[in-house]
Amino acid sequence: MRLVWQLLAVAAVSFAGGQALAAVDGDWFLTLLLGLLTAVVAVPVYRWVVRRTEHRASVEVGREGARAAFGRGALIGVAAFTGVIVNIAFLGDYTVHGLGSVTSAVGLVGFMAAAAVTEELLFRGVLLRIVEERFGTWIALTSTGALFGTMHLLNKDATVWGALAIAIEAGGMLGASYVATRSLWLPIGLHFGWNFAESGVFGTEVSGSGAQKGLLDATTSGARLITGGEFGPEAGIYSVLLGVLVTVVFLRLARRRGHLMPRHRRGAGADSVATLPR
Repeated sequence: MRLVWQLLAVAAVSFAGGQALAAVDGDWFLTLLLGLLTAVVAVPVYRWVVRRTEHRASVEVGREGARAAFGRGALIGVAAFTGVIVNIAFLGDYTVHGLGSVTSAVGLVGFMAAAAVTEELLFRGVLLRIVEERFGTWIALTSTGALFGTMHLLNKDATVWGALAIAIEAGGMLGASYVATRSLWLPIGLHFGWNFAESGVFGTEVSGSGAQKGLLDATTSGARLITGGEFGPEAGIYSVLLGVLVTVVFLRLARRRGHLMPRHRRGAGADSVATLPR
């Protein structure tokens, strides 16, 4: 039942935050404020429900080293997506028309922070972690990555290929970053950095949910395989390749640190995160 209670607790915060953000759509200041509030509230709710259901401190969202881990993740996310855009632009499929909207980009900080925190707590903090305890790292990464991609089919311009691409690149990259560090702060930062670069900086579509006004006023055009079409660059081949590359790097780090769990490692769950080497 701990899986159920933890999912319900974090999902409730995510739902409430999502409804509030939808209600103030178009107001950059309230979007920033409510998005950051959702992100800030979600973490103590997660800590509380983990303590109640597992009787342990949730060291995976511990305060020590949180800022540094989040910062490293954000830099990796921004760098990775910048690499995607540079490759698309090199082929002439990404065109900058001028400056976009600074206020809209600032509002997206809150929006993307809320999405990054709540989604990482749900998919990596709850689902991947608990599935991994019983079935091992590989099954946990595959199953939660597939579910993460499937959830994106609910987006407006979603496609089956786009959901599969998300499962491979994001499900793998974010899951592997958690396994390598045993901290949720790095995948939260990575998730935020990637999404903010995609929308807040380069102004492209985000997972089929619509283009946002970022710092740059730009458009993509050309082969769907390259640009991702209406779903956005995350359904393009460069995002998949960059995502796989980052995933491999994190998995190699996880193996070197001894963080990969075998299947049916029963009884290691609640306290294993605290005892694994950094």
